[in-house]
Amino acid sequence: MQATPFITVEGPIGVGKTSLAKKIAAEFNYHLLKEIVDENPFLGKFYKNIDEWSFQTEMFFLCNRYKQLEDIETLYLQNDNPVVADYHIMKNLIFAKRTLRDKQYDKYLNIYDILTQDMPVPNVVVYLNASLDTLLERIQMRGREIEKSIDPLYLQQLSIDYDTAMGEFEKKYPNIPVLRFSGDDIDFVQREEDLQLIIQKLQDTLHKGVVIT
Repeated sequence: MQATPFITVEGPIGVGKTSLAKKIAAEFNYHLLKEIVDENPFLGKFYKNIDEWSFQTEMFFLCNRYKQLEDIETLYLQNDNPVVADYHIMKNLIFAKRTLRDKQYDKYLNIYDILTQDMPVPNVVVYLNASLDTLLERIQMRGREIEKSIDPLYLQQLSIDYDTAMGEFEKKYPNIPVLRFSGDDIDFVQREEDLQLIIQKLQDTLHKGVVIT
């Protein structure tokens, strides 16, 4: 059975998820779903003291992403209107597993499972990753004040965690295509040919047909 295209762009902080999601949305005339970041009142404190503020930060993100996806399913996907998002809600577990203490994570996981058990699953994932140097360079270029205190070691570990999580996603959902691109090799913002490479691969995937799993 053919499904309404629901594309997710994922990857670690600074890799260019939102920039690419915007370009895909413009290319295919899809609705753009952007994650809420700056509105999180705990995020600045989190980057300065991860242990102290991780639970509050992750719970805020989980509740807001749940509400966003619930609205998207009702307003768009159920009405056959394609969507491209600059995140997948599974990213919550990537961050939570890295930053929460064991008891906190167990409680968090219980809440996550309840909220996401009937959430829409993307039928195509575009996965971006890059070396630490590239991520740090792009974070510096976009100049968000709130990100200036990110620990490079935390960012490097996060990149590794993303690779692990994407491998687990592919095992769990073998019928969902994951298109992988390296931010060290391509620059879809500065080089149009790199953007068209991504667009073409995504277009080829969509033409093959996306399947409800």
